[in-house]
Order: sequence, then C-alpha cells, then structure tokens
Amino acid sequence: MNIDKIMKGLKKTAAGFGLPFEETKKTYNSRLAQELGLWAETQNRGDEFHHAVFKAYFADGKNIAKIPVLLELAESVNLSRKEAGEVLEMRSFKTAVDEDWSRSQKKEIKAVPSFVINQSRLVGAQPYEKLEKLLQKNGVGKRST
Repeated sequence: MNIDKIMKGLKKTAAGFGLPFEETKKTYNSRLAQELGLWAETQNRGDEFHHAVFKAYFADGKNIAKIPVLLELAESVNLSRKEAGEVLEMRSFKTAVDEDWSRSQKKEIKAVPSFVINQSRLVGAQPYEKLEKLLQKNGVGKRST
C-alpha cells in the first residue's frame, strides 16, 4: 500500500469537490467518534456530525480521539453536549459499532469508502464514472426523472 499515493489522490479528490484536506501528521483512534456518530444519526444530526468530524480531523488536525474535542463537535452541530457526554461515558453505541466492524470484516472491507455490489467492489475515493460503471455492471440503471 503506497500511503503517499493514496494521500495525494485523496487531496486531489477533495480539492475537486472544494473540500479542505490536509495531510495528517498523526493518526488518531476514531472509535469514540464512530460511536458518537451513530448516536448523532439517532438525533437526526448524523450528516452534520460526520461532516464536522471530517473537517476537524482532515482540515483542522484535531485529535478526534479526545472526548472534549468530540463534545465540542457535537455542540457545534446543535447536539446536547451533556447527552453526548453520557453516550460516550456509558459507551451506549459500542455494540452497534462492534457489529458494524464485524460486518465489514466479513465482507473484507479494509478501507473507506467501499462499495460492494454482488461480487464486485470499488474501494477508496474514486471518480464518479467508476462508481457509475460499477452500478451499470451490476444491473443498476439510471432513474427516470
């Protein structure tokens, strides 16, 4: 696996969408962010929270393994800081994340994003055309408008 090549590809893709993306100097454990993300989804703030975590990590270089950082991010998307703290303290979504990880391992998913349709897969950030080709190859047609 060529990390430099992957990082350059990610940076190029992000730039194409106008997204901030800086090469990270450190990798932080995202486990608690994943747990809090599932909770945010139950509060109808999942997209907002995931975007905030993405920006915090990839653009701002924040340590998303730190509970104070996660609480700040939750609050920034109008989630209750107190409830977010309770979710993290009680590890309320630990089992759900464990199950997600287990499903991923069974499907041999080792990177995100990964798209699996039948026996075909597309791994990593890819151009739209490749995703479209994967769908067409597996019988998924365009919707009529």
